[in-house]
Amino acid sequence: MLDPKLATPPAPESALRRSMGARHLVMIAMGGVIGSGLFVSSGYTISQAGPLGAVIAYLVGAFVVYLVMACLGELAIAYPVSGAFHIYAARSIGPATGFATAWLYWLCWAVAIGSEFTASGLLMQRWFPGVDVWVWCLVFAAVLFGFNAVSSRFFGESEFWFAIVKVAAIIALIILGGAALVGIHPLGGGNHPVLFQNFATESGLFPHGFTGVLVTVLAVFYAFSGSELIGVAAGETKDPATAVPKAVRTTVVRLLIFFVGAITVIAATIPYTEVGLDESPFVTVFSAAGLPFAADIMNFVIITALLSAGNSGLFSCARMLYSLADEGHAPQSLKKVTRRGIPLIALSVSMVGGLASLLSSVVAPETVYLVLVSVAGFAVVGVWMSITASHYFHRRAFVRDGGDVAALAYKAPLFPLVPILAFVLCVVSLVGIALDPAQAAALYFGVPFVAACYAYFHFRHGPKTAGRVK
Repeated sequence: MLDPKLATPPAPESALRRSMGARHLVMIAMGGVIGSGLFVSSGYTISQAGPLGAVIAYLVGAFVVYLVMACLGELAIAYPVSGAFHIYAARSIGPATGFATAWLYWLCWAVAIGSEFTASGLLMQRWFPGVDVWVWCLVFAAVLFGFNAVSSRFFGESEFWFAIVKVAAIIALIILGGAALVGIHPLGGGNHPVLFQNFATESGLFPHGFTGVLVTVLAVFYAFSGSELIGVAAGETKDPATAVPKAVRTTVVRLLIFFVGAITVIAATIPYTEVGLDESPFVTVFSAAGLPFAADIMNFVIITALLSAGNSGLFSCARMLYSLADEGHAPQSLKKVTRRGIPLIALSVSMVGGLASLLSSVVAPETVYLVLVSVAGFAVVGVWMSITASHYFHRRAFVRDGGDVAALAYKAPLFPLVPILAFVLCVVSLVGIALDPAQAAALYFGVPFVAACYAYFHFRHGPKTAGRVK
């Protein structure tokens, strides 16, 4: 029988602390999602899909996020434990699936942490060209480790303020850029296109055809990754039954407004043939709107975005290792917590993993690092598929065992359509990845990695355990 009580955290003296509220959950998710992808790579997205195609791609991405988050909200309340969505899979599908999901997600964020340290160090050279990048990597690693090592609430507060900086930049872009599009130039900017005249390109509304939009949709899926961090942090949240649904709804609405709003303003302001990776589109829009020191301001914002994502990633990695140890599927030393409820050993191992990823990017960029990045890219869609499948099996088992759906504190709407549709769209994205030579390596390395996790679990814990639902 499927029993959510099995996921109840251990006694307070040995457990993580429930010290975060709904606002922390929202900003943790926002911090994980809003990164350099929006501030830097959104220009590439627009150049590939065209102005209207990019907006449509982000609308589709936001819709898929809503479907996944609806499933996540119900599961996070049923199993309010840290490192949650691998627990969802372990309880609802089988322990082997939970094991594979956890390691896939851990590797995803470990690789991201190393990449974010490197990118932050490179950006700091704008102001401190005489300081080596590796020095900044160590400085930022120490800062983020400190944020995570004090307490979960301290981490939540640091992520809240990190995210505030990024959100303020996006709101400023939407307001100043939107005003300029209707002829209002409060900062004295120069020539600006009017409304959506950039959308009508010389090659039509979709200059690269539907294929350009499809490839962009796949990239947008990755741009929205990080929203699932609400599930990771649910086990350290006060009153999850109230905080989690509120955080899910707020996060989806804000992501829709911020991402789609920002992409719309950028696409309407900069011709798609001129936008790219050589300059942040935010710098271009702010400069056109007359904002002084736009490049330096955005350099600071992007560094903040990178550190914010790294902060959330380190938190997630540590909780995944703690949760695996709690399940008996990782060394028990990873389960030890400090008096403030911090899994310090799991946190330290995760930081070492991130720094090892950073080192491999320098020592073996074409071999080891290529494999790590490819598996990390596959992990985003793989974890979303795990969440939606877990919700489908969880709800079926809940009803079969006599549960009252109406009594749930939060329930995903339109069951079973929502989890099935989300799962199918994720599968479609993987098919699209196979058709795109630039992204196909994610499948070549991602699928074997998952198979290896299943095989290890099978031989380490036995076939009966691998398929058993607790």
